[in-house]
Amino acid sequence: MVRRGCIFIAALAVLAFAGIAVFASGWYGSANVKEETTFIVPAGSSLTSVAGMLEEKSLIDSADAFLLRAKILGSGAPIKAGEFLIPAGASPANILSTFQNGDVIRRYVTIPEGMPSIMVQERLMAEPLLVGDVSVPEEGTILPNSYDFERGESRQSVVKRMQSAMSETVKELWAGRAKEIAVKSPREAVILASIVEKETGIASERRMVAGLYSNRVKQGMLLQADPTIIYPITKGKPLGRRILQSEISAVNGYNTYTMVGLPVGPITNPGRDSIAAVLNPEKTSALYMVADGKGGHVFGDTLEEHNANVQKWYALRRERGEM
Repeated sequence: MVRRGCIFIAALAVLAFAGIAVFASGWYGSANVKEETTFIVPAGSSLTSVAGMLEEKSLIDSADAFLLRAKILGSGAPIKAGEFLIPAGASPANILSTFQNGDVIRRYVTIPEGMPSIMVQERLMAEPLLVGDVSVPEEGTILPNSYDFERGESRQSVVKRMQSAMSETVKELWAGRAKEIAVKSPREAVILASIVEKETGIASERRMVAGLYSNRVKQGMLLQADPTIIYPITKGKPLGRRILQSEISAVNGYNTYTMVGLPVGPITNPGRDSIAAVLNPEKTSALYMVADGKGGHVFGDTLEEHNANVQKWYALRRERGEM
């Protein structure tokens, strides 16, 4: 009898061990993830609702079994909301750990320096992984940069981050501004920086261009910046043709060929470097500039010097067959 009892107990132990092994293998063994898969955990989701979604997508066999094993074998840490990447062959244990400790997939939208707000709005509306409508942001309130976002995030929330970044940047740079600069407020700094941004794409020229326009502002001269003619026509988009004489003569709040001082507002979203250039411009006596044919500019202190530079530019254009 004793021998039979021992055999019976041993058999029970074997069965129990086998049951535990099966139970554990259902948690640590490979699930149904045949290939790398993205999975979204909506904000406010419970593990129960997520288990149901996993079963619906056939990533696990049973939501109930997943929850039972998670309760016994898994970590009690909360799951995070967001989009996650589940690797091929992931076990249920791997899946839960991914939701608890994994990195949320981040997407990026890039706003280059000098992109006007109307094109910022178009870029955001064209991003299919964002949701909701967004109006054209106020010009000059967006800091050009690359911004990460999550799938399903609202476009308006991305705009708010862009605007907060601009506000913080302007505040920081304004605090370190040089003495006796041409602008009297952070807003004026952004306005003048937007002109600098549009007038040169060469980083090494920014402070020089800022110094030139600062001189003109201080002396009460017309700024005569071509991009200020274009802005009221296209809201900052490329004009796609030569400027007409009637547009040069147009009187409005932006055209610096017919008004003294700064425009009524920015003509694009300037980058950090252009704002910094306006707040710490090159110390120069230059008042004029003209293209040098290599993507940059030649600067002049006097009108006579400028006219000579213009003639050199015209001669170069004629050599190229552009005139």
